[in-house]
Amino acid sequence: MQNSQHTLKKSYYFEGKGLHTGTYAHMKLMPAPADTGIKFRRTDLKYRPIIIAVAENVSNTARSTTISYKETVAVTIEHIMSCLTGLGVDNAIVELDNIEVPIMDGSARYFVEAILADGLQNQGVPRKYLELTDVVEIQDENSGSWIRVEPASAPSIDVTVDFGSRIIGVQNVHWDMGVDYATEIGPSRTFCFFHEIEYLYRNNLIKGGDLDNAIVIVEQEATEEQLKWVSQLFSLPDLHVTDDGYLNNLKLNFPDECGRHKLLDLIGDLRLVGGFLNARVTAFKPGHALNTRMAKLLRSKIK
Repeated sequence: MQNSQHTLKKSYYFEGKGLHTGTYAHMKLMPAPADTGIKFRRTDLKYRPIIIAVAENVSNTARSTTISYKETVAVTIEHIMSCLTGLGVDNAIVELDNIEVPIMDGSARYFVEAILADGLQNQGVPRKYLELTDVVEIQDENSGSWIRVEPASAPSIDVTVDFGSRIIGVQNVHWDMGVDYATEIGPSRTFCFFHEIEYLYRNNLIKGGDLDNAIVIVEQEATEEQLKWVSQLFSLPDLHVTDDGYLNNLKLNFPDECGRHKLLDLIGDLRLVGGFLNARVTAFKPGHALNTRMAKLLRSKIK
């Protein structure tokens, strides 16, 4: 484990549409002094207000994680939070000129590749790992999801994903300090089921979704009418279902890419404890609501 705090060596620029709002944003990742943590700054708003990336500031968890402070909002922060955590970045400023972080390809890949090209800056200040003395567990009785966090000598996360899906089945994934986040977790893309698309769209989500930034799983047989509607929605003239149950000629980055993406999300959401959590995490069917509930509970325990 790293014993010193690290920040970025220089600033990095990204741009693109947001997955849920569809708004186009420019994002700038910047180095920050020791003990800053992760902060988001909205450069398009008066006085350039800042939101600290901690669990108390979570304001929405509908298919992504949103943080806010008063009227200032940052949507879909989990992928960049996951990237910074997986690479060992303690301190950074994330500047946005719109409401939502660019979705890029639906993973943390492009953020990871940019940062790794230069490496990190050792700040010469001890990292303060967040430690637990007791086991903490929460669950969602409706979904059967749960997360358990136990004291440990080194951080690790085990995730089991089970949607009752004939396509993706049950997936078990693991991350610890010996697993290369950049190649094993970072390139894992977000996903949804085909039968969810209309509901999500009509509930003001996935406005920026397309087949370049999400895996679409066709669990149930799609009618011609459904395919036509989604084809028009994504402006895709040739929409079809592959033999293995995915929309169009999709090539998975990993056989268990969906499970790995849930792990990616959990790493990002748990960073909302305000630092690096030195604990063993076990999760069954985690999601943003449960992840951020756990982060908030852990903050109260650690304090």
